[in-house]
This record gives sequence, C-alpha cells and structure tokens, in this order.
Amino acid sequence: MRQKPTVLSREIVASSRLFRVEAVQLRFSNGVERTYERLVGRGNGYGAVMIVAMLDAEHAVLVEEYCGGTDEYELSLPKGLIEPGEDVLAAADRELKEEAGFGARQLEHLTELSLSPGYMSQKIQVVLASDLYEERLEGDEPEPMRVDKVNLRELSALAMHPQFTEGRALAALYLARDLLIQRGLLAA
Repeated sequence: MRQKPTVLSREIVASSRLFRVEAVQLRFSNGVERTYERLVGRGNGYGAVMIVAMLDAEHAVLVEEYCGGTDEYELSLPKGLIEPGEDVLAAADRELKEEAGFGARQLEHLTELSLSPGYMSQKIQVVLASDLYEERLEGDEPEPMRVDKVNLRELSALAMHPQFTEGRALAALYLARDLLIQRGLLAA
C-alpha cells in the first residue's frame, strides 16, 4: 500500500451556508509538495443516504426535483441527509416517505459511494428498499416532487435521458439490479 502524503497545513479558505473550502498543503513521499482544495462538510458528520426503492421486481422509484447545480429539473433516486441520532436505514425510510410517499418494510445497506473524491469529502450510503407501502411525511423540499419509475432492464436508456445525469444514482441502480439478478429475484 502506498504511503499517504504528509499534511503540512489545513486552512478553510472560503465558507458559505452549505459549503466550506479547505486548502490542504501536502508533501508526498517523493518530496513533492502540492496544495489541494476540497469541499468539506459543515462538521455534523452524519452523512447522506440514497435509496433504490423497488416498486416491484423490476421497477425502481425515481423522483424529479429542481437541482441548483444544473439549474434544471432532474430525475434521480430519493436521497437526503442523515439526521442526528438516526441510523442509515431509518434515514432511508424517512427520506423515502418525504420525497416519494412510500415507506419500506425491507431495507438493506448496499454500499457507500463518493461523488468526486478528488475534491469532495462527502459520501453517500446506498440503501435497497423493498416491500413498499404508501406513507408520506412532510419534508424540507420547497415543492412536491414528481414520482416516476424506471425498469431496471432499461438502465442504458435511462443513462441517455436528458433529465437523468447523476452518476452515483446510475451506479446505485446498476448495483441493485446486479444484486437482484444474483439473488434470482430479477431475470437476467
């Protein structure tokens, strides 16, 4: 295993209500020094969760919401922050109820994904939800989200959809599809 660089200094160089930019001065094992900048969390450390919620053996829930980063309405998976005192599965169930109007009787943690590890420290926990039932909780979304669905057999087409651009959501859907195929719950 490679030796991690030595941290020479860390400094917050910009901050907003949502983001902090940290400059990290590093020395690599070959003596080369570089300053990396990265987005870091606001310090709560609870993380986030993304849910692949299965309506049936083939279809997963998608939600449409306005995304400030792209200035567009985008399709993605239900997701949100893990609240203080909440575990990953409880957060997944709550976010699914808030964003899509479904609860889940079966919840399973699949993996952890990063968005862009070169400059972001945030990670998201991916949860598979099944045996859904209708239940809506009020969330913090500024407007109701439109709920849609995708057939796990049509992920290549989804990847080409102009409203579906989130790579980690696509990765989560492929992981869930492959797991369901391995378990014999979805035909290959």
